[in-house]
Amino acid sequence: MDYEIRDINLAESGEHKIDWVRKNCPLLRSLEEDFGKERPFEGIRVALSIHLEAKTAYLCKVLAAGGAEMYITGSNPLSTQDDVAAALVKAGLRVYAWHASTEEEYNRHIRKVLEHNCQIIIDDGGDLVHMLHTEMRDRLPYVIGGCEETTTGIIRLMAMAQKEELEFPMVMVNNADCKHLFDNRYGTGQSVWDGINRTTNLIVAGKYVVVAGYGWCGKGVSMRAKGLGAKVIVTEVDPIKAIEAVMDGFEVMPMRQAAEIGDFFVTVTGCADVIGKEDFLRMKNGAILCNAGHFDVEINMKELREMALSVIDQRANIKGYEVKKDHFVYVLGEGRLVNLACGDGHPAEIMDMSFAIQALSARYLVKHAAELKEKLIVVPREVDLEVAERKLRFLGIAIDHLTPEQEAYLNSSGIDHRD
Repeated sequence: MDYEIRDINLAESGEHKIDWVRKNCPLLRSLEEDFGKERPFEGIRVALSIHLEAKTAYLCKVLAAGGAEMYITGSNPLSTQDDVAAALVKAGLRVYAWHASTEEEYNRHIRKVLEHNCQIIIDDGGDLVHMLHTEMRDRLPYVIGGCEETTTGIIRLMAMAQKEELEFPMVMVNNADCKHLFDNRYGTGQSVWDGINRTTNLIVAGKYVVVAGYGWCGKGVSMRAKGLGAKVIVTEVDPIKAIEAVMDGFEVMPMRQAAEIGDFFVTVTGCADVIGKEDFLRMKNGAILCNAGHFDVEINMKELREMALSVIDQRANIKGYEVKKDHFVYVLGEGRLVNLACGDGHPAEIMDMSFAIQALSARYLVKHAAELKEKLIVVPREVDLEVAERKLRFLGIAIDHLTPEQEAYLNSSGIDHRD
């Protein structure tokens, strides 16, 4: 059996989900058509570990249309959708994933994907790359290069590159303008609140929302919270980002102080132990906590479990922890990515741009395999511009273009002073 999924009989439901994504992703549709003609991935084996839901599934089908042999797993046990996995298997792709897998099962699925000696690695958070460099080094010679989807993964890659431990080139997809400016800001901003609202069914207006981290994701979460009528507090360790938050109209203070005020807490830092024992003890009875960073380490769940007098399953995806007598704090989605553990992830139109960058970056790796010298590769500007231009075209929007004279003026060494 060249796959490991929960139930192939769920495929029809997954097919409908993927079809909905396809209808709302004109960029990927156009690439699917182009790749079908060009076949840029003919004979190439691709290992992919991204949150396994319908938008990721459509990216897999686009790459497969270009000739890729796809070997697929999820990047988070709670974000895998079993019906989507089944639909991909029915379409002839190899999938190793199921919802709510144990840590042992999750690692086995990553291992299964990498056993196929893949040449292109498409990662979200760095788990494929990490296993290749630790447990499965014998598979490294097959790898041409890879693409990393998220901030957390790039932080891990940079640490490896600094120690000269990274063995193959990785394209930093997350750092492309058409990725982080839209996916991280507008995608995270909307999908986080989709997950919170559908899970809690509580009002946000008039309440205090504490956002930990003011990178692009934190900006999006804060902006959407403000739009819902919340009073937003930002916590930061970067003084420049803290000033940005102040000038964007938000309060800024340390987490210890914010812990006493907040009604909702959203961590989005990419770091560990952002909210811990001392913070839990300071929180209001009924405070709601969730995480929008890649790994489930931002809220210190170990400390929370150890200190809890009791734990209750309040409703689907909400656990209550009694931190003092009759005093509860509530955690959504077990502290995992709230937009995927409690929702369907980013809107399709946003992932249309992000996954177009992924697909074109993978094509770039295959095309330029012999020339690549650097281990960390910036997404080529022409890829960013191609995605932006296609997106504008599908939106029916036209923009100005520089005349030859304007280009000459901008590229001249002197300044043309005119009367």
